[in-house]
Formats: sequence, C-alpha cells, structure tokens
Amino acid sequence: MRNLLVFLARHNHWFVFLLLEVASFALLFHYNSYQGSVWFSSANAVSGKVFEWNSAVTQYFQLTDVNRQLTQRNLYLEREVAMLTEQVRKTSKDTTLIERMQHNVMQGFQTIPAQVVSSSLDKANNFITINRGSADGVKKDMGVVSGTGVVGIVYLTSEHYSVVIPVLSQQSNISCSIKGRGYFGYLHWTGGSPEYAYIDDIPRHAHFKLGDYIITSGYSSVFPAGIVVGRIKHVYNSDNGMSYRLKISLSTDFARLRDVCVINDTEMDKKLEILRAAEDSLKARQ
Repeated sequence: MRNLLVFLARHNHWFVFLLLEVASFALLFHYNSYQGSVWFSSANAVSGKVFEWNSAVTQYFQLTDVNRQLTQRNLYLEREVAMLTEQVRKTSKDTTLIERMQHNVMQGFQTIPAQVVSSSLDKANNFITINRGSADGVKKDMGVVSGTGVVGIVYLTSEHYSVVIPVLSQQSNISCSIKGRGYFGYLHWTGGSPEYAYIDDIPRHAHFKLGDYIITSGYSSVFPAGIVVGRIKHVYNSDNGMSYRLKISLSTDFARLRDVCVINDTEMDKKLEILRAAEDSLKARQ
C-alpha cells in the first residue's frame, strides 16, 4: 500500500494531466456541434463494428441448430420427391393425386434429431455413437439417416446414447433399388475407402446406366422407400456371372458426419410383429 501511495505521489502530475485532457475533450465535444458530430459518427462506427462482431459470433454458435434443421428438411424433401416421382410415373390422369400425396407423404414417418459423438472409419466393422437413447424414443433396429443419405441402423441403446452400425460395416445389409428402374439388391461394404460400397444381386436383364441414383427399396421395416444411398460408379459381373455387382459412390460423407436423424416409423412395430408371427408359424410347422 505504501509503495502505491509513493507511486501516485511521484507521478501525480501525469494523472492531473490525463484528468484535464478528459475534461477538455468532454467540453469540446459537448459544446461544439461539429466536433460533437464527428465524435458521434466515430462512436457509432465503433459500436456498429462491435455489434457486427457480436452478431457473427452469435451466428457461429447457432450453426448447430441450423445444421440440425437443414438435415431434417433435406430428409423430408428427398423422401417427398422420391414418392411423388414414383406416383407420377405410375399414373397420368388423376389430377388430385399430387395434392393427396403431398398431404400423406410423411404420415407415419417421424425423425429424432441427434448428433454423432464418436465414430470410426478404419475398421472392418465400424460403429457410430449418437447422443440420443431410449429416453428420447430411440430403439434397436431403427434406421439412421443424414441430410444427404443413409447412415446405418441402431444396434444398441442406453438411456441417453445409442450405437449405430453404419453402412461402413461388413455387418450392414440394406435393401436398395435403382431409382426409376425398379431393380433391387443389397448394399454391402467390403472395407477400404469410406466413399464406396457395393450393391449385389442386380439381375442381368436390368437396364440402368452409370450415374443412376441408388435409394432404399422400402422392402424392410427399417428404412422407408426413397432415401438416397448413392450413385452408380462402376458395374462388375458377379462371381458366378449370373448377376451384376454395382460399385456405389455413397452420398453420405462419413468423414464429416455430425448431424443425423433417427427414423421413428410408427408402423415398424406392426411390421415386425407380422414378421415374427410368420417366423414362429414356420418353426411350428417344422
């Protein structure tokens, strides 16, 4: 304390000078219109810049919510376009069909937004962990998608987290079809690049071309029809020469995956009950 008092006493003339400077500037800007306007303009410019920086920072931290909303919207639009295109292709004269489809396209189809908290890309059987679990309505065997396409299937759930088997796993086996062609096969990943997977069992008489979209077929109780999987990159013959094997460029960028949606199909439980009943009936007959 004594040193502080000594310092103030030694340099008191500087503090008096600063005080007089502040007082003189205050009088100058307050009683002179020109200088006051210059000060007002400069102050506004500085405060405007500060508010601009604050707005930029706020928008940056809101990107998570924006990405989540865009993911859900992209998924909705992809699903809607796929179903409308299919119905328009099958019909030509029903003028009320489009209105009915727009109203009914998403009935029984709900999503649970989530974020990826951990994932792997370099294993034969990769896993993804998301921050939603049974407390949020997530159940085993629910489909998981991003705004650009299919991600995988829920494998395990806890109260607040779930483990997903992604497309990038040798355990993955998803029924897919060639968009607009009607032919279907099964999606597999054999390791290597996370950008590519393969569709097996495409019949030899199938007509398609490179660049055609691959979508979910809707033949399983996990994914509705019409969700984008990827595009045809290359065509091979199967090992036995009886079918084609398609190399697919996946639409989901797993290396940058963050925002996803879990598909909560309200009809899935009913479908699974029917399948289990059929399996039990076959076992009983055997």
